[in-house]
Amino acid sequence: MPMSEEHKAALAEGRKQARAIKAYLNAIASRKPGRPMTKQGLTSRLERINQKLEQADSPLDEIDLIQSRLDIEKGLAELEDAEDMAELEAGFVEHAAAYSERKGISYTAWREYGVPAKVLRSAGIKETRRR
Repeated sequence: MPMSEEHKAALAEGRKQARAIKAYLNAIASRKPGRPMTKQGLTSRLERINQKLEQADSPLDEIDLIQSRLDIEKGLAELEDAEDMAELEAGFVEHAAAYSERKGISYTAWREYGVPAKVLRSAGIKETRRR
């Protein structure tokens, strides 16, 4: 039996919601504790490492500095590949209420995962009490 156009549209909307929610949750999960890394901060650290590397007089110091440089370059690549958090948050806010309603996900579950209360309020997800 073929699907109706209405059913196909509902499935497409569900997939769209799930993609937006998943992208935002992945971004939250990938955050590291501490001060956020910035491109400017990593670039200045990389310059300092390169200067120290030119002056290194010990092979052990040199290998440590090379590893530091590689770690910073990896961090820079991750920053460039990262999606814009504001855009991901906007997608979450747009779809979270409908997704929560459809899947039965509570405010408490979102908060326990790490979604900020401010974002949930913006999405229209009301605070629930734990039992």
